[in-house]
Amino acid sequence: MNILMVTNTYKPIMGGLEKSIEVFTKGYRKRGHRVIIIAPEFKDMEPEKDLVRVPAIQNFNGTDFSVQLPISSGLTEALGDFIPDIVHSHHPFLVGDTALRLAYKFSVPLVFTHHTLYEQNTHYVAGDSEMMKNFVVQLATGYANLANQVFAPSQSVRELLQQRGVITSIEVVPTGIDLERFAKADAKKIRGALGVPESAFVIGHLGRLAPEKNLEFMARAVKYFLDKKRNAHFLVVGKGPSEEALEKMFIEAGLKDRLHLTGPLGGQELVDAYHAMDVFAFASQSETQGLVLAEAMASGVPVVAVDAPGAREVVRDKINGRLIEKEDADDFAAALEWVAEQTEAARAKIKKECLETAEIFELEKSIEHALTIYGTLVSDKGLVQKQRATDSAWEKGLRLIQAHWELTKNLAKATTGALLHTSPLETAEKGGQ
Repeated sequence: MNILMVTNTYKPIMGGLEKSIEVFTKGYRKRGHRVIIIAPEFKDMEPEKDLVRVPAIQNFNGTDFSVQLPISSGLTEALGDFIPDIVHSHHPFLVGDTALRLAYKFSVPLVFTHHTLYEQNTHYVAGDSEMMKNFVVQLATGYANLANQVFAPSQSVRELLQQRGVITSIEVVPTGIDLERFAKADAKKIRGALGVPESAFVIGHLGRLAPEKNLEFMARAVKYFLDKKRNAHFLVVGKGPSEEALEKMFIEAGLKDRLHLTGPLGGQELVDAYHAMDVFAFASQSETQGLVLAEAMASGVPVVAVDAPGAREVVRDKINGRLIEKEDADDFAAALEWVAEQTEAARAKIKKECLETAEIFELEKSIEHALTIYGTLVSDKGLVQKQRATDSAWEKGLRLIQAHWELTKNLAKATTGALLHTSPLETAEKGGQ
C-alpha cells in the first residue's frame, strides 16, 4: 500500500504523537509499504527520505511548535508519482484540512487518529477560554465524523469520543512498544554521570515539560516525598516551557542537589534513564495514551499516576504501581512511599507485573492491527477508486469543492456550538449530521 501520513508536528520534536508516527511508519516500511509523511518545517530538522516539509511559522506563541502556513497547490507536485491508497491524518485542523482535501482528491479513505485531548492545550493560543475549549472539541468531533475510520489510542478515548457524538467507526490502536529495545540497559552509567548514589531511591519522569502535563502538582508531591526520604532523588528527562519553574521550585525548597534535569534523551541513553528509575511519576490528565507509562513498564519500572485516560489503561493499583483517584499531593506522595517501602521480593513481583503489562502494548500487534484496518478500507473503496481513475478535471474539481464544503460546514458547526455552549452531540442533533 501507499500510505500518506499528514501531521502538524514531527521531528525534531519527539513527544508521544511524533513517536507514534515514527514507529508506525518504520513498521509499515519494514513490511514493504511505502509511506510519505507531510509535516511542517522546523529549525534544525534533518533531511529524511519520503518526508515532505511544508512552510510554517516557527516558535508559535513562544513554544517550540511550528504552525503551518496555507499549503500551496505545489504539494501534489512534491508527491510526484506517489498516489496514496490511504490518507492518515494526525490532526483535525491546519494540515488536517489538507489531509481531507487530499483524500477527496485521490478518492481514498481518510483515517484520523485522535491523539490529543485538544481542550487541554488551548492555553497555547490567544483568547483561551471555556468557549475556545468547547470550540476545539466541536471541531475535532466534527472532523472525526468526516473521516472513514477513527483510531483511538485507548479504550477511554474511544468511549469519550462516542459520548461526544462521533459516529464514524472507532478502533482502539495504541502506539506499540518495541519490548526488545527496553529490555537491556546500563542504569549505573546514567546514575554515575548525574552523581546519583547507587543506593538512592530514584523517582523518574519523562516527557514534554509543559503546563498541560500537570507538572506543578506532580513536582509538589515529589517535593513532599523528598522532604521525608533523604536518600531520594528526582530524575526528569525532557524539556519545555515549564522547566525553569520546576527548577525554581526545588531550589527554593533546598532540594536542587536532588533534582536532575537531563534535557531530552534518545536512543540507548533514554532506555538507560528508564532503568535508572525506581518508580515513574505521572500526573498528566491530558493524555489519550500513556506511551511513556508503557515504556516505563517495558523497563520494569512501576508507575504512580493520577487516574485519567491513558493512565488507567496501563496502571493497576497495587499490582504494577499506584493509581491515585483524585489530584491530591499528599496521596500522591504516599503512593510513592508505598513503592519505596516494598520488600525486595514484593518489588520483584511488581516488576514482573510491569513486564507482563508491557506485552499488551507490543509494537507488532499494533502495526498488524492498523494494517488490517487499512486493508479493509482500501478493499471497500477499491471499486470506486478504479471508476474515478479516469475522471475528468471537472469531476475531480467537484470532489475538491465537496471537501471544502464539508470543512466549512464543520467549522460553522463548531463555532455555533461554542457560542451556544452546547456539547458536540447536541450541536449535531440541532444541525443534523
